[in-house]
Amino acid sequence: MAIFQAYSGTIIAIDDFWTENVEKVGCNKLMSVTGRDGSMVNFVVRPCTYFVDHVTVKVGDTVTGFFDASAPVPLIFPPQLQAIVMTRNTQNQNVKVDYFNRQLVSSDGMLKLNIASSTKIVLENNQSFTGNLENRNLIVIYGATTKSIPAQTTPYKIIVMCTQV
Repeated sequence: MAIFQAYSGTIIAIDDFWTENVEKVGCNKLMSVTGRDGSMVNFVVRPCTYFVDHVTVKVGDTVTGFFDASAPVPLIFPPQLQAIVMTRNTQNQNVKVDYFNRQLVSSDGMLKLNIASSTKIVLENNQSFTGNLENRNLIVIYGATTKSIPAQTTPYKIIVMCTQV
């Protein structure tokens, strides 16, 4: 099971990520992101990386990259992480990528989902999802939350991650 973590910052460079496979040259990107504290991370962005709202990001955008903290990472500086989900940060919109249990509480116990009839629930390819949300990896897009622990929210949109992470 993936253990999702997030890193937020400003994109300072986007370059091609070179692989040994000539046919894939140009398909993978390396996004260098600098955090507010001056730290830096390089996200490897592959064609399967999900971009929330299917946005195109550019240098200067503030983004959050979600990655599997249990995945192996090369011992280089800056850290080079495989981006699973990327989002361009916007006001009044929060994004959480996590495993949600039977009670729709995130694995870190910090967010509980209250589903409304207005909540749009889709697959990564934007097709309707008609299954059960329990015990799944979800990309949750939401606004305000309660101040309780776990915080509760009624999401605007949920993207169900059916692909293996």
